Amino acid sequence: MNEILMRKARQYRWYIFWVLALGYVLVYFHRLCPAVVAVEMMADLNATGALTGFLAAAYFYPYAAMQLPAGLLADSWGPRNTIAIFFIIAFIGSVLLGMAPGVTTAIVGRTMVGLGVAMLFVPTMKILAEWFHVREFAMMTGYLMALGGLGTLTAATPLVWISNWIGWRQSFVLVGLMTLLLAVLVYIVVRDRPERLGWPSPAAGTTGPIETISLPAGVQKVLKSPYFWPLAVWFFFEAAVFFSFGGLWGGPYLMQVYGYSKARSGHILSMLALGMIIGSPLLSFVSNTVLKSRKRVMIISSATTIGLTFPLAFFTNSIPLVGHYGICFGMGIFCSAIVVIGFTTNKELFPVQMAGTATGMINLFPFSGGAVFQPVLGYVLEKNGRGLEGAFTPQGYQQAFCVLFACSVIAFAASCFLKETLSRET
Repeated sequence: MNEILMRKARQYRWYIFWVLALGYVLVYFHRLCPAVVAVEMMADLNATGALTGFLAAAYFYPYAAMQLPAGLLADSWGPRNTIAIFFIIAFIGSVLLGMAPGVTTAIVGRTMVGLGVAMLFVPTMKILAEWFHVREFAMMTGYLMALGGLGTLTAATPLVWISNWIGWRQSFVLVGLMTLLLAVLVYIVVRDRPERLGWPSPAAGTTGPIETISLPAGVQKVLKSPYFWPLAVWFFFEAAVFFSFGGLWGGPYLMQVYGYSKARSGHILSMLALGMIIGSPLLSFVSNTVLKSRKRVMIISSATTIGLTFPLAFFTNSIPLVGHYGICFGMGIFCSAIVVIGFTTNKELFPVQMAGTATGMINLFPFSGGAVFQPVLGYVLEKNGRGLEGAFTPQGYQQAFCVLFACSVIAFAASCFLKETLSRET
């Protein structure tokens, strides 16, 4: 009888995983969608480059701020209720963004989107830990990250098609309705743990009795760890490169400097998604099997990011088309997919019973990087003036991308101080 119930639990957990994975697709879509419609949004809302940067970054401020509360709410309300309720907030924010009469209202809507989708990742990690064996957890996290690449993909070429068809405003209203549908699916399908359905847990008995660590003690342990801070710095600056280019300014750059159409720019930016989808399982395999190292993979990745930002910074208006495809594909792997190794490193730095606290705290930093540098680049672009038809100048983009080059150098330096967390015996 118990074996039959266990079989049901193992089957049902995949329904839960796919619903949460669809939610993660939407999280990535919301995160990166401004890139291909930024030019239209600036014109429609009469926004400057700095204001457009703040509009895009308005997603990241609440997202970063809510990472630690996400764990607290998941513990008190339950992961399922937390995700469903906050996805309704994201739905309202997306609709408000699409209907915004001006940039202030648009920023409020974008902030609500960031607040709403901020509650998916940490609660999802908690749910996966309840439904999957500890040996399966890293694999499932990698799958989730790879599926996030589909969200990156939908934020490129598919968004171009939809926005050309119904306009950027109605596109956000449509995505808001999809977010509401996901909130309903989460509430109907997802359960916090197998015991809620009267089933045994596939994860039960894998770790044995463990000592409970309170939230204040867990936060203190993380902050006092000398190995946490190099990882935090790495996350901050590595993510700044990806979110600033792939999440906002890459689209306007391709359209305004090279004259590419919105469709062509969307095709190029879709390479970010392809790199993420391929890179997430690939880097996990390289780390676990080939190099048997977390630190070396992150150092190599960070060095490669320097190589990707170098032509953007120093050959801004003379990169061939194939070069743009290659840069975006590389960023998908070495600026985005690499976070799978970063989160694994963070998980291995601390006891399993405080994994939620450690994940929430490290997750503050990549989104803070996006929140800081998207408007910084907008300010740099605006400071260099505008050319024909209000387009930013190549000189402005060159100076903005020099900022990203500096970020990649700092991320590389931080990676050299990381602790190796993968045991040679595994």
